[in-house]
Amino acid sequence: MKSKIQFILSMIIFGTMGLVVKYIDLSSSETAFLSSSIGCLFLVFVFFIMKKSIPWKLVKGNASTLFLSAIALGGNWIFLYQSYDHTTLANATLGYYFAPVFVMVLSPFVLKELLPIKKIVCIGVAILGMLLIIGNGISASGKDDLLGILFGLVAAAFYAALMLLNKFIRNMGMLEITIIQLGTTALLLFPYVLFTEGFGILEVSRSSIPFIILLGVVNTGIGFWLFFSGMLKLKGQSIAMLSYVDPFVAILISAVILQEKMTIVQIIGGTLLLGSTFISENNSINFRKQHTKILTK
Repeated sequence: MKSKIQFILSMIIFGTMGLVVKYIDLSSSETAFLSSSIGCLFLVFVFFIMKKSIPWKLVKGNASTLFLSAIALGGNWIFLYQSYDHTTLANATLGYYFAPVFVMVLSPFVLKELLPIKKIVCIGVAILGMLLIIGNGISASGKDDLLGILFGLVAAAFYAALMLLNKFIRNMGMLEITIIQLGTTALLLFPYVLFTEGFGILEVSRSSIPFIILLGVVNTGIGFWLFFSGMLKLKGQSIAMLSYVDPFVAILISAVILQEKMTIVQIIGGTLLLGSTFISENNSINFRKQHTKILTK
């Protein structure tokens, strides 16, 4: 029961990420840099409190894959935060949850896995759902909304790449991988932020500071700490089912707190998208289970 509570709490925390980001007055790259930096420092603190040490020999052996996965993680966050800026939290979340579809499509080529009829049908239904979301979003809110959804899809593509890359990391624990990826992402984003944004990050508004700390410590650090602690004793089926607390919370926040409207067509599209990926995950690749070897939001 304790494991389930920890996992559900982590999903709730992940689901609130979009709300927190909307109150940060920084570019998506600056926000990604700060969240990865603060999250990494928090998890390093937890790591040493647990009296663990990073196996540097294993890190060296997986260096190239860890480096590429850090690039994917940085791209994932930048485009996800951009998505929050251009469209509703619900649309951004649904676009982001297209990642399992990308994984299913690429698995036969990258992982040499078979693509059964069940997965093919689920992919088709998910694509139909996304087309309904995009099509209705264009007619309802215009080009900016479409751009936000597309940013969410690009974030999903980076996230899918992250999941696939982590399949090739050998003999390393989940928390260790996450710390290395967060730290590497922060190091990679630092020169990018300086080149594209300058030192504007130092002039962040006071009102944004509490939300930056919240994003780094709670949404990144505590969120993944609870995630790792909770999922260790949970079965794959339970993880698959409980993972959908995340988009449910995000869509609920979008409707109730931010009062962002979803049309009937978009609701149908979202149901088709999430429903098809849920059915596919029950006996195949688990979207959130793959999250055990990556960071996240």
